[in-house]
Amino acid sequence: MRLCLAEDSGAARLEPLTLSRPVYDLLLGGSTIQQKLIRAFGFDSTLDEFGVMIRSHLAELERERNPRIAVNDRGWLAQGPVVVATARWIPPDRLELPGHEPTWIGLCEGRPACAFVGPDEAGSLESTGVDFWFERLTSAAPSYELGGEWIAYPWDLVNKNTDHVVRDFHIRGGGNVDARRLETLALVGPADRLYIHESARIDPYTVFDTTNGPITISAGAIVQPFTRVEGPSFIGRDTQLFRANLRGGVTIGPNCRIGGEVEASVVLGRSNKYHEGFLGHAYVGEWVNLGGITSNSDLRNDYGEVMVPLGGDPVATGQAKIGCFLGDHTRTGLGSMINTGTVVGVMCNLLPAGPLLPKHVPSFAAVRYGRVAPGFPLEEMFATARIVKSRRGEVFTPIEEQLYLDLYEQTRLERERAFQKARERRFDNPQTSALGF
Repeated sequence: MRLCLAEDSGAARLEPLTLSRPVYDLLLGGSTIQQKLIRAFGFDSTLDEFGVMIRSHLAELERERNPRIAVNDRGWLAQGPVVVATARWIPPDRLELPGHEPTWIGLCEGRPACAFVGPDEAGSLESTGVDFWFERLTSAAPSYELGGEWIAYPWDLVNKNTDHVVRDFHIRGGGNVDARRLETLALVGPADRLYIHESARIDPYTVFDTTNGPITISAGAIVQPFTRVEGPSFIGRDTQLFRANLRGGVTIGPNCRIGGEVEASVVLGRSNKYHEGFLGHAYVGEWVNLGGITSNSDLRNDYGEVMVPLGGDPVATGQAKIGCFLGDHTRTGLGSMINTGTVVGVMCNLLPAGPLLPKHVPSFAAVRYGRVAPGFPLEEMFATARIVKSRRGEVFTPIEEQLYLDLYEQTRLERERAFQKARERRFDNPQTSALGF
């Protein structure tokens, strides 16, 4: 079977997380959306039979990272029958596909989620017309409800994460903790809900609480003394926990450094939160550094609905518990306090101001004295990115640099609007501006 993952127009609603990566690279539970889709379709991971149709500004970086994958290649699509799946769709645990039609549409909640088509239809798919392509097919081919769920907004990833940590734990085969491991750690709850890779290092005086769900500790992870991990939680490969308190519903991606208190949050990977401070109901990108005592609010003090400023415009969430969403290569200074429902773009620099910081910080901007302001020059940001990546043994490549140059132009209008609003608030009500309302 050939499989193509396609981004529809909903990818924009997942910014800033999707500014610098395709939707299917987002982490949910213990795996990415791409891994979930590949697993659901029984794909054997032969890269020659796998393709993607993504936003054009991401195409070169995806080719660099995965040179054997067909990226925005209509010629590859036209070589034969293929399943095209929407990258925001999370299929059910047991996906049952129609097998008796030459062309069919799979639905989730009545909307097109995937399609099986021949080479002629496949070759007509374009990265800028995925929605129209599915709409046209739906009017001409038989449709079948397949189930699953949609990722529409960033907070959907946070809200669904706990269930997917549990699902991925059981799909991987459950627990494996043995008597040798139990001699050096404290276990609260069932032992069959704890999986520790043989290469992980678990120091004495650590506590794993599986009462409310399973815990996965991946290869190369290090858990230092006086760390407590509550399930459901997933700790990615080569991640280090420093006297951390993980309170459940947590996914930490690969190669992170995490300390302090974390609850119901996802950290994509290669990010630092070494020190004390609270991170709750949040989604944090890659290469993010949270300075000591950085904390975010995830509940209004009147328990009301949280509004989230996507692109600077407030969006009703229908939720009372919403933390923050931080884009790649963003940094916070010592003692930063992040407001409920905050959105921060890529390559931002947040400096503490005493009160809560603004709720909307566009990409490449800074927060100074409590207000959104122009960020550092691009070359200084890129120099920092090179240093940060070199500390993990990686390189900030020219193609990555070009991606961020493109993003800088792409987000220019959002930045200018934010600067104008900051100026207006400064003169109209200085105290309200400082509080980030």
